[in-house]
Amino acid sequence: MEIAARCATLPKLKAALERFEGCSLKSLATNTVFADGSPERGIMFIGEAPGHDEDRIGLPFVGRAGKLLDKMLASIGLDRTQAYIVNVLPWRPPDNRNPEPTEVAKCIPFLRRHIELAKPKILILLGAVSVRHVLGQSDGIMRLRGRWHEYHVAGHMIPVMPTLHPAYLLRRPIDKRLAWRDLQAVAQKVKTFS
Repeated sequence: MEIAARCATLPKLKAALERFEGCSLKSLATNTVFADGSPERGIMFIGEAPGHDEDRIGLPFVGRAGKLLDKMLASIGLDRTQAYIVNVLPWRPPDNRNPEPTEVAKCIPFLRRHIELAKPKILILLGAVSVRHVLGQSDGIMRLRGRWHEYHVAGHMIPVMPTLHPAYLLRRPIDKRLAWRDLQAVAQKVKTFS
């Protein structure tokens, strides 16, 4: 989309997204949830969409799933000042339902431009929705997690690690061991560019 492509900086992209009226989710949302953390370190996490707490506060991953994400970050020696956290959608779908394809289609150019401008050295995709819309993969998250994938942007390749979404892990704590393995692989990759 032309609007996103014209943005030359992250602040300009945020302002354009806040002015954007092309997605019906915006009219139902309290806040546009743009990002949290710092892009400087090159570690970008992408979730699905804001939930109730995120919509109210205006930041990604601030509810129960966010607290678990903070623990996941800490387990590999990171915190929010050393990672950059965004979502596929900047507005909360009603009742936390899955985003509709038309809603994602309206927002995905902003996410792609967000990735271009943030220039991450590594992407960690949280859950099946982010994998589907960033990598275009429709296989289940259990098939895709734990293996490195590639995202090509602006003439270079970014390594991508799909893993389980913190909200899923709250429902199925037994799978935290799988996410732990994924995070260990991320930690090893981060060492190569730190």
